[in-house]
Amino acid sequence: MSPEVHRAAAVGFQRGADAYRRGRPDYPPEAIDFVVHEAGIGPGRQVLDLAAGTGALTRSLVETGAWVAAAEPIEAMRSILAASVHGAYPCAAVAEALPFANGTFDAVTVAQAFHWFDASRARDEVRRVLRGRGHLVAMWNVRDDDDPLHADLTALMQPYREATPSHRGEAWRAAFDGSSGFEPLERSSFSMVHRVDPDGLVDRVLSVSFMAALEEAERTVVEQRVRTLAGDRAEIVLPYRTEVWATTRTD
Repeated sequence: MSPEVHRAAAVGFQRGADAYRRGRPDYPPEAIDFVVHEAGIGPGRQVLDLAAGTGALTRSLVETGAWVAAAEPIEAMRSILAASVHGAYPCAAVAEALPFANGTFDAVTVAQAFHWFDASRARDEVRRVLRGRGHLVAMWNVRDDDDPLHADLTALMQPYREATPSHRGEAWRAAFDGSSGFEPLERSSFSMVHRVDPDGLVDRVLSVSFMAALEEAERTVVEQRVRTLAGDRAEIVLPYRTEVWATTRTD
């Protein structure tokens, strides 16, 4: 069966690509430095940034001097990446069917995305395109729901979630249990804050796949609710933690 992009991602990220670019936080320098060191990314290395989105991680990978392919199946996201990240090589591809030869890459990175994949199929494809003891790094910027505003935003969005996959679930990690062809996952965490104005807060909420996929009238209702939560603040400080999960291909 041909792999398909989940409907919430296909519709939401196509419709909400601009909001995604504006509203999502970057990754903290400490997390980027960790990923680059952990995976040995730099000049002379070939890296696949999988589900690269609008290029938030891709840009940092290119800056290391590595050769970077950026696989992104959503056309609107890929167009923003191609226009804004110079030096990467964008392509339309899904994690479960990569158009690369065996052993092409020294490292594969996945930001904000592994929970969208058919985890076992994606794992096997990543293993196939990695060479030797190549590295896989998956990472997420995770909202801190101990923060009252984040908790309010989560409560606002939860009724719309339905069965949309989440990075908070266990399913993707289960694919790396047992004889997965990879060493056990190792987790690292980094604190960060994201500063936005009320427009940026609206973009942050409407960049979420299942929120961006709402019909226009409902998105307008959501926007007004977000602006009410923002109140009269000119700047809003949102705490996050960046979770990094790293593993190495076994021979």
